[in-house]
Amino acid sequence: MNRITLSILLLFMLVLGIYVPSWVSDEAAQKTPSVDESLRPNYQAHNMRSTFYNAEGELNHLVYAKKMEHYQLLGFTLFETPQYTIFVENQAEPWQLDAEEGTLYENEIIRLEHEVEIRTLSNKGYVQTIKTEFLEVNLKDRTMMSDQPVEITGQNFVIKSKGFTANLETQQYELKDHVQTVYAPY
Repeated sequence: MNRITLSILLLFMLVLGIYVPSWVSDEAAQKTPSVDESLRPNYQAHNMRSTFYNAEGELNHLVYAKKMEHYQLLGFTLFETPQYTIFVENQAEPWQLDAEEGTLYENEIIRLEHEVEIRTLSNKGYVQTIKTEFLEVNLKDRTMMSDQPVEITGQNFVIKSKGFTANLETQQYELKDHVQTVYAPY
């Protein structure tokens, strides 16, 4: 081998020795999974309280949650122990909804899960409380539905059903599969 070939070979090995470690580390960095940006909340809040008004400036609903996470790319907000207070037109007293977990979607549908309790904040209504494990509420038209076992309680009665639909404004309730009614007048 002549000197030119030997110097080119040494130069090539020097370049290879310098750049090979960086090429290997780049490949290792590319192989590590990155967390999808849509799975990270855009913002979070603890002990959150919000007040919402309708287009006429009237109180629409109040929200309290122990913890809230908003996912803008996915189009929903998660709540831990949410408490919704819904104000209904033509009624002085609102309805309060409590649950262990809640998910609010962009189309103003909220799904409440685990130990869901709906109660009127008035003593005048026929229905006082509703308990279930799942509830879907349409905040626009003030309707709610559940396909889970439901217990509806009033002053003198308890109704058990497997699912129901209700309209908070008209106070109309439809039982999907009536199980039992207990009426006990004073």
